[in-house]
Amino acid sequence: MSTFGQATRKRLEQLRKQGQNVPQIMVEVMEGATIAAVERATELTPPNGSAISGTGTRTGDLAQAWELDSITKPVVSGGNVRTTLANNMLYASYVNDGHRMDKHFVPGLVVNGGMLEKVDPRLGGIMVGTKTPYVQGKYMKQAGIGRYKNVVRLELDKRVKENFK
Repeated sequence: MSTFGQATRKRLEQLRKQGQNVPQIMVEVMEGATIAAVERATELTPPNGSAISGTGTRTGDLAQAWELDSITKPVVSGGNVRTTLANNMLYASYVNDGHRMDKHFVPGLVVNGGMLEKVDPRLGGIMVGTKTPYVQGKYMKQAGIGRYKNVVRLELDKRVKENFK
């Protein structure tokens, strides 16, 4: 089985031999694939119906950052075409990759009726990291990259087949 890069180079060479405008095709395919990658990463980014809720715990900023920080319009320089899947929120890597939870006290965070709520720190707080020593990652970025590769592969295959007719 060939790698993504090998398969892509093979399809581009086939299109080149068919007399197609390969740079323009790559711009079109990459833009569509990057948009699909951003959509997939956003779908998997909390809040997405997850059970945790409460005052100040879920704003949606992390999910919105995929669209704001990614560059979906291809940048062409020399023989290179580039798009970027990005999320520049400070805590994005922790949500994506997972992280360790050390037991510690958080002043001003309390559980009120099963919901987390911020209060005046003088009113108390809670211990966190007691039940969950490790928080699993959501792997939104990897899912987005997987969607990108699938879209590129399908689009290039479709364009090669169209030109055989």
